[in-house]
Amino acid sequence: MKASDLMVKALEAEGVEYIFGIPGEENLDLLESLRESKIKLILTRHEQGAGFMAATYGRLTGKVGVCISTLGPGATNLVTCAAYAQLGAMPMLMITGQKPIKTSKQGRFQVIDVVGMMRPITKYTSQIVSGDRIPSVVREAFRIAGEERPGAVHIEFPEDISDEDTNEALVPASTVRRPIAEYKAINHAVEMIQAANSPLLLIGAGANRKLTAKMLREFVDKTGIPFVTTQMGKGVIDESDDLFVGNTALSSGDFVHRAINRADLIINVGHDVVEKPPFFMEPDGQQVIHVNFETATVDPVYFPQLEVIGDIANSIWQIKEAISPQAHWRLDFYHDVHDAYCQHRTAAEDDERFPILPERFVKEVRKAMPKDGIVTLDNGVYKIWFARNYAAYFPNTLLLDNALATMGAGLPSAMAAKLVHPEKAVITVCGDGGFMMNSQELETAVRLKLHIVVIILRDDAYGMIKWKQANMGFDNFGLDYGNPDFVKYVESYGGKGWRVNSVDELGAQITECLNTPDVHLIDVPVDYSLNDDTLNKTIRQLSDKL
Repeated sequence: MKASDLMVKALEAEGVEYIFGIPGEENLDLLESLRESKIKLILTRHEQGAGFMAATYGRLTGKVGVCISTLGPGATNLVTCAAYAQLGAMPMLMITGQKPIKTSKQGRFQVIDVVGMMRPITKYTSQIVSGDRIPSVVREAFRIAGEERPGAVHIEFPEDISDEDTNEALVPASTVRRPIAEYKAINHAVEMIQAANSPLLLIGAGANRKLTAKMLREFVDKTGIPFVTTQMGKGVIDESDDLFVGNTALSSGDFVHRAINRADLIINVGHDVVEKPPFFMEPDGQQVIHVNFETATVDPVYFPQLEVIGDIANSIWQIKEAISPQAHWRLDFYHDVHDAYCQHRTAAEDDERFPILPERFVKEVRKAMPKDGIVTLDNGVYKIWFARNYAAYFPNTLLLDNALATMGAGLPSAMAAKLVHPEKAVITVCGDGGFMMNSQELETAVRLKLHIVVIILRDDAYGMIKWKQANMGFDNFGLDYGNPDFVKYVESYGGKGWRVNSVDELGAQITECLNTPDVHLIDVPVDYSLNDDTLNKTIRQLSDKL
């Protein structure tokens, strides 16, 4: 059997549905082997688009997403995607080509040490030096990518190895169960929670799994303990719930931090230090229970007093089964915090000015989207407003990146989400800066006949950095640029373009696009001029009064 055929059979045995990417000369044997495979090749217009799609596929399914590139520049274009998946805990395999390693007549043309380049930003990287090694290398890569904590892995598949013959058999997959927490840690956690006066539940990225969400829902229902979320923990529990206090989109000074500061015990479930700190611990401050698959990464602002290590869903189930609600718990303050937060945001959500305020924009998107619809975000200051103000009702229905926080991932993420969930409404919200970094994937979306809605918040500048620039007291400089006509731009690819000219048009336009299958792009001018005052001053002043 040809080694490239064996590679495809190994991928099929792992349950691979899609391979995203751009093949090159060094991948042509593999491409030919894929031609008759049940695996579908999704040809993209840039390797970054392929990598972001593969990572998002892994995030949504829990299975390893696979992407492919050629050597040299194709492989270097996957570096950002590798870091995106690695920091974001998304299982992803990258397969890159390489010149022949036994005999090559091209010297060092396009040759770099891709395995060495990938080593610091992946969980595993290996060059296949023999066709006989394919089954074990592929099995090991998939095993490592998917085990806790999930992340990126890489295989380099040289051109001459791909063409050689092999009779090696596939390596069967093994069944692995996650370890569960020791009963002593569970008992200690129950004792600490019951002894606390004002316990608070904090839900982070590692808890964004279906079974964990179910167990946390049961825990909250039984105890009545309120909960807050990190940006990547949104939707684990329905955020329309009366016990939801808020999201830690800002690291400090928000309404939600008044609740965190009042808590004498924080049950921190799924905390991942790749996210900006949701709160800052002090040596004489509240106690923290760390519930996670892995031990805590201790730093100056995070040093939990108890660690419950093992399968998170099982840990929460054990705690829930053993705990009893306590009459001495004082939880009313948390509701006061949430009420104050809601009162403050109402005025901005109803503001009629145009260009639109980000708070009003978030409200209109939430009104138009079904409860189980998926919104993917690129990276920009609007991410903070979505984290604070967009109510997520189910896990993984608001996909944002609070780990690498890279620009350019929003559109490819939406495309992957639609492939995984073709029955769901999918919107991506991008700033004009982030959108243009991978805007060429509109052609891929049109070619695949995906029904997605791309909304561009246009401020003709790098708005997030402008906000920081203003906060530091610097003059506006070096962050403004021009844009194409986005309506004509998407139409040139075969999609449909729209531009809103008033706040009243927005909701109806989103609804129309969601109801009409096509690749839609909506150009929405946005007003970020109040960001500095609102996020850095007003919110702090109002929350300090609680």
